[in-house]
Amino acid sequence: MEFSLQHIVFFTLVICTGLSAGLCFTWSNTVTAGIGRLDDLGFLMAFQQMNRVILNPTFFVVFLGPFFLGIVNLFIFKNLESHVWWMLLLAVLLYALGVILVTVFGNVPLNEMIDQHQLETLSKVELNDLRLAFEDQWNRLHLVRTMTSILSFITLVIIATQITK
Repeated sequence: MEFSLQHIVFFTLVICTGLSAGLCFTWSNTVTAGIGRLDDLGFLMAFQQMNRVILNPTFFVVFLGPFFLGIVNLFIFKNLESHVWWMLLLAVLLYALGVILVTVFGNVPLNEMIDQHQLETLSKVELNDLRLAFEDQWNRLHLVRTMTSILSFITLVIIATQITK
């Protein structure tokens, strides 16, 4: 079987979505679980620093790549069998709604909420209040990102079996 430019663009979408799903999965299962054991100051400082360093070019390629590559693939593969094209649309929508929009309108505002504090100057009560306003809500939103990115990736893997026949 020969791979065309279309296939390369599609598999780049699959890889980026898989990397994003892996990032979300790992973050859920190790990072938040690990820092969740820290005291309030340690937890908030760790989150504050991670949120600052994650904003880098590699992250943005992996995070935004699936959305933009998904749009490109919807046009490239517009002549696919109808059910496969609709599955591709589903994968793109899952990622756009469950990862991009949840991040932009849910997780990022929470990240900004803790970023605007000089944590070392807060009392133990203030630190605890800030953590309570942040942690559970952030983790719930992140669970949505994790599940939708994994579902998008699985859908793309299923599509790959269809377009490589």
